[in-house]
Amino acid sequence: MTKEVANPTRTKELLKKYGFSFKKSLGQNFLTDLNILRNIVEVAQLNDQTNVIEVGPGMGSLTEFLAREANQVLAFEIDQRLMEVLAETMEPYPNVTVVNEDVLKADLEKITSEVFENPELPIKVVANLPYYVTTPIMMHFLEASLEIDEMVVMMQKEVADRITAGPGTKAYGSLSVAVQYFMEAETAFIVPKTAFVPQPNVDSAILHLTKRETPAVEVNNEDKFFALVRASFQQRRKTLWNNLISYFGKDEATKTRLETALAACEIDPKRRGETLSLQEFADLTNYLYPNSN
Repeated sequence: MTKEVANPTRTKELLKKYGFSFKKSLGQNFLTDLNILRNIVEVAQLNDQTNVIEVGPGMGSLTEFLAREANQVLAFEIDQRLMEVLAETMEPYPNVTVVNEDVLKADLEKITSEVFENPELPIKVVANLPYYVTTPIMMHFLEASLEIDEMVVMMQKEVADRITAGPGTKAYGSLSVAVQYFMEAETAFIVPKTAFVPQPNVDSAILHLTKRETPAVEVNNEDKFFALVRASFQQRRKTLWNNLISYFGKDEATKTRLETALAACEIDPKRRGETLSLQEFADLTNYLYPNSN
């Protein structure tokens, strides 16, 4: 029986056979720990009634485990050099489709409707995300009109800490708010750097994200909400007031408008953005923008 792709011996054989060299610019670190791969799939709770999207399959280490449990797997691989490797490693799995495309430029709705034979099945994103584009990829999925129920994704531990952080902590920021607005987030487990070839410089974390039935807070205008959040964290050492007038403007009419809004929402302008809860950001947004327009 052929060894799993992630088996260190087979990984080395494949690297040698195809003369593959890692590209730092693509953040390529291949998982070679079978137990961790099993644990990822266990957290994802896949079955034959689940479709999966993977990003950055590499040589197919995780893809193989996903294919054994899920109905279908759609994997986006940006590196053309890996297509030949994946053609070999995924040959035993007819339920895997690998697309040689940058997921950030992909029309997710179009591709999934073409690839998934039963697009009505729940979709989960399960992936070892490239560290250099973790946040853009996550936001790409969150903002897509595609219905994604869950995400089980590996990322740099520091980024996972930021996503799960609460108000008043150093890690809490606009990314925390953006993700927690859409999803419930928790760290499933930590992955040591020794689980990869080549070894990254940092430890990783598996983040389990579950889509909320409705967003965490009610806002009249999502675009204004996220713009206000970003403005509040523009310079973390500055007070909320200084960040807001820097964003909105320093004329007297604007200052009066902001003072009134902050007072109405019972938010001290001397606080820093990192101390505000999602609800406080929502209250402030809704006061400043009472209409959805």
